[in-house]
Amino acid sequence: MIRKIVPDVISDQTLCKISPHETVRTAARLMRERKVAAILVMEGERLVGIITERDMTSRVIAAGLNPDAATTREVMTAEPDTLKPDDTASDAIRMMKLHNYRHLPVVDGTRVVGMVSVRDLYAVYNTELEQDLKDRNAFIYGESYGASA
Repeated sequence: MIRKIVPDVISDQTLCKISPHETVRTAARLMRERKVAAILVMEGERLVGIITERDMTSRVIAAGLNPDAATTREVMTAEPDTLKPDDTASDAIRMMKLHNYRHLPVVDGTRVVGMVSVRDLYAVYNTELEQDLKDRNAFIYGESYGASA
């Protein structure tokens, strides 16, 4: 079965977004509150970047920046690669592996509709593998095989 990003991997997400003018500390607090590892950086309705835990680690902490003075624009990944809603889970995995990403924004035209993570993709494939094992066991052990009386 071909799994599309929307609705098979993500659907009806509440976007976690921040302005490029906000401080890194504000972004970090929002990430903690929402229990997410990446935030969309938006100017109005336009996606301008993404800021991740990795960005916080390498571009703020390791670089010795003050999180109360640095803005998200200074540490974000500008103009990030994106997925389209009808891209497949395989497309997402391929892009993530190729570029070492863990999160990708999902954009429909110019409208951001979500964020897909490695964890989201893992959940889809894990569910698929579990179902495949159940189907194989049913076949091997005769639960759905044979003539009925």
